[in-house]
Amino acid sequence: MLYSATSVFMPELSLVEQAKILSKYGYDGLELRVRYCSDEARKKAVPSCWGYHVNDIDPVNFKKKAPEVRKVLKDYNLKLAGIAANVACTDLEQFKLLLEGAVKAKAPWIRLGASQGFGADSNYYAILGATIEGFAKCLEFSHGTGVKLIVEMHGNTIHPSASLAMRIVEHFSPEDVGVNYDPQNMVKDGYETPELAFQILGPYLAHCHFGSWKPVFDKLDENGTALWKWEQTRMGEGFFDYPRVMKLLKKYAYKGFISVEDFNPNRTVDDKLKDSIKYLRKIEALA
Repeated sequence: MLYSATSVFMPELSLVEQAKILSKYGYDGLELRVRYCSDEARKKAVPSCWGYHVNDIDPVNFKKKAPEVRKVLKDYNLKLAGIAANVACTDLEQFKLLLEGAVKAKAPWIRLGASQGFGADSNYYAILGATIEGFAKCLEFSHGTGVKLIVEMHGNTIHPSASLAMRIVEHFSPEDVGVNYDPQNMVKDGYETPELAFQILGPYLAHCHFGSWKPVFDKLDENGTALWKWEQTRMGEGFFDYPRVMKLLKKYAYKGFISVEDFNPNRTVDDKLKDSIKYLRKIEALA
């Protein structure tokens, strides 16, 4: 297996520092965050997973910084696993900027969002239609570049599961689009049996995110109903059966990356990366 980690959870590290620590623990690649940071957050310069990053790459400066990304990764014998962006498929101008940078950096894929998120008052079919149309327009520019567009299985979207993600990508060739299989997200929204999910995805399986959440009892409400909250924990201690998933990845001869995601605020980046790769190598050897 090939292992990477997303730089989304390494906001305090420079690109060189990210590459250095990944190389130190034997990772094969970096999943690079390319997202906008507000002027206010940038001015404060306080590192945050969802705000300012020391390795500050966004769609506008990505093309300019792409040669540096390639050089640093080469210096540390790492590959660029993909681009962790958050641009909607209907934002064509921002997508084109992302694509130019991705081509320059020789990224294999870009994470592309649906037309909008999903909430209790949302219209699923309207979002689905706009998303399929948006992907079609983006593919007019990405087709033939070698950069795939992938959908991440994620909560509060119309694609939290393999089957729902497929309702978007099945309209296009797996050469051009794919799905990021994210079981840690599925424990909270969109759970599907892994054996079923892998059969559904087939050639559309393009990337994997591995992290870990577990449900923790909170309290009983006024009616006596149990309320639960989610807590991020070490990969082997969470709700998802990763040895089971690893066996399936081997069964289907998966060739992409498994990318570590860990947003636990109580652990250092060093501890997260060291602990995760040790666990993953262990269950891979036993699969």
